[in-house]
Amino acid sequence: MQHYPSEYGHYDVCKSLMKSDEGIVWEYMACQPESTDMTKYLKVRLDPPDSTCGETPEKFCAMGNPYMCNNECDASTPELAHPTDLMFDFEGRNPSTFWQSITWKDYPRPLQVNITLSWNKTIELTDNIAITFESGRPEKMILEKSLNYGRTWEPYQFYAADCLDAFRMEPKSVKDLTHLTVLEIICTEEYSTGYAAHAKTLSFEIKDRFAIFAGPRLHNMASLYSQLDTTKNLRDFFTVTDLRIRLLRPATGATFVDEQNLARYFYAISDIKIHGRCKCNLHANTCVFDNNKLSCECEHNTTGPDCGRCKKNYTGRPWSPGSYLTIPKGTANICIPSISSIGTPPKFDRIRPSVSSLEVSNRKQANVCDNELQRCQNGGICHRNMRCECPAAYTGILCEKLKCEKESGGCGSRNGQGAVSHSWGLTPTVLLGAIVLARV
Repeated sequence: MQHYPSEYGHYDVCKSLMKSDEGIVWEYMACQPESTDMTKYLKVRLDPPDSTCGETPEKFCAMGNPYMCNNECDASTPELAHPTDLMFDFEGRNPSTFWQSITWKDYPRPLQVNITLSWNKTIELTDNIAITFESGRPEKMILEKSLNYGRTWEPYQFYAADCLDAFRMEPKSVKDLTHLTVLEIICTEEYSTGYAAHAKTLSFEIKDRFAIFAGPRLHNMASLYSQLDTTKNLRDFFTVTDLRIRLLRPATGATFVDEQNLARYFYAISDIKIHGRCKCNLHANTCVFDNNKLSCECEHNTTGPDCGRCKKNYTGRPWSPGSYLTIPKGTANICIPSISSIGTPPKFDRIRPSVSSLEVSNRKQANVCDNELQRCQNGGICHRNMRCECPAAYTGILCEKLKCEKESGGCGSRNGQGAVSHSWGLTPTVLLGAIVLARV
């Protein structure tokens, strides 16, 4: 059997041509689109919708100096406007551009703003979420996620200057989590301290949670992939259709709110970084953005926005996501032709491949032979991809064995035939095909 080095298990690659002792062969991996900047594809919604400053021009003050109130927000003047698209600083302009909320002029009524980021597509997060605030990080905030396009929400992480006071939760850091608590929703005080000009970024640490399984420098990714393969809750944890930033209390920089200078309190976001990939259930290595919509270019006879079902006439077995691990440990779980499209095949329990010849799991799901990689040997004929019809003298999944091998005298005692070496059997190319196709 071909050896598969662990570094080939990287889940960004679907398949590639590899050199081996047997020549050029396909190396089959899990199919996933590349990780990219997902802020290019999202839509932003504010609640309340009139939370952006400038509809009515207003002055605002610097957080560090409440008497410095020479700044103005005016939506009708481009140089003074702070719309939501400036949350994503694609232009790299200097000075930095930013979205800004209205000021806290209605104090003591809470100044609260929900920022919803939607993709209309399921995505998987691959790096830390980073939110950069221009006027102090909020003293109270919740990052939420939805897995059903905003119909329901659940918390991702709580942020507060005082977790006990704000959310009745003990403060924690992601570094406090373990294998057993990796999915715990925590409250952190790390990013919500009083105003400091150099401390602007708030993070949701994806990589630190990866590191719980893959090690501090993410060197042991195979361990993480193994966990993702077997733990649906872990896969779902990094999966979203929408994110919601709930800004509940702005930075004040002090114990008490200065009611005489309310124009110094507001939210301002200069950049949001979200890296991820389209979720394609490991059945596509490309995701396209067309007509303002993301969609997977599905392979493996799958279809749907997330490649979440088998194509028509390919429902020969229930749909299943692919594996993060490469063969022989993983499987692409390709959808196979349905009975109606290929006629009535023999019963599946009669065509299970032997463990010794294929050495793969999911053995009930094998596509036994074809006319390309899994050819029937020694004159055998492939019948509906379900079994090899072998000549009288041969047996085995691919007609690779002489029947006399099974008999007590062996082949050496029959008609002068020499003994057949037990190292003979499936050629490397055929064996590779058997592994690939039988696994799926």
